Amino acid sequence: MRRHRTAPGILLALTALLTGGLVEAGTAAAAASGTDAARPGGPVPARTTPATEQHKARTFWTAERMRGATPLDLLVTPRAAQRLKAPKAAEGRTATVEPTAAPASFPQAGGAWTGGGAVVKTSGRVFFTFQGRTASCSGNAVTSQNASTVITAGHCVKYQGSWHTNWVFVPAYDNGSAPYGQWTATRTLTTPQWEASEDINYDIGAAVVAPLNGQKLTSVVGAQGIQFNGGYNKPMYAFGFPAASPYDGSKLIYCSGNSSKDFLFSQDHSLACNMTGGSSGGPWFTGFSESTGAGLQVSVNSFGYTFLPNRMFGPYFGNDAKALYDKAQTS
Repeated sequence: MRRHRTAPGILLALTALLTGGLVEAGTAAAAASGTDAARPGGPVPARTTPATEQHKARTFWTAERMRGATPLDLLVTPRAAQRLKAPKAAEGRTATVEPTAAPASFPQAGGAWTGGGAVVKTSGRVFFTFQGRTASCSGNAVTSQNASTVITAGHCVKYQGSWHTNWVFVPAYDNGSAPYGQWTATRTLTTPQWEASEDINYDIGAAVVAPLNGQKLTSVVGAQGIQFNGGYNKPMYAFGFPAASPYDGSKLIYCSGNSSKDFLFSQDHSLACNMTGGSSGGPWFTGFSESTGAGLQVSVNSFGYTFLPNRMFGPYFGNDAKALYDKAQTS
């Protein structure tokens, strides 16, 4: 994620953590063909991936293309930032799905994860085509009814009115290699709020991936638990595959520390973290065990303020995130 010096009048610019090239955020356009229509608070928007595209994606992502997916900074302009509206206080009961199945320092502002455990296999890089360019994010496999659900950021499935194509999840990505294969999306989904206006408070996405070699995703790599309406101000661990300097996307990076609630323009979680472009969509965990590498996912890497370096923000998993998860796990 690039950070830019800004004049006082443009201190509201936000920087997200997608990868590809530099663009400016705009409001979402009409949904592309093959998508479910949505309105804020309405049905969960989704795109069904045509069989021909799934077939193409299986062969499209060579090691060279994966290594060549370069950082994209998503910038919200001052005018767009002024339109941001903080959502109402989180409501609803806490809902928890428990995880299915080397110490590291705490806190950690950014470094390679060497602790091993479940997170090495459940997390991975996400690759897709965005406006004709190869791009990447991060994602995580979670416990689900269909054993095929990946949670990521909303801008990692749909951005500037267009759903991404050639979408694949590569768990345990390692410098161009895919030790557990490339899992192609059969469906990608996001929240109604991200679909309607790219509301940063709801920058959450999901994908349902096709079986690979006769097996479903979480039967191969395992799955993390997930929690909704779990509250703020907790110890957190965030993971991702940042690809912008000083990182190169080749390995799993993590941050850890005591999180807080954004006191500026969003209702997001906040964590001291220096991860850069490409880490978008990577999981945030509470109740994370360094010995087992398992925890409860409560957010994803989403954005950073350009004037507040080394700070990451992630959306609160409330009722809308739960609706997205439920739609994905039953697809």
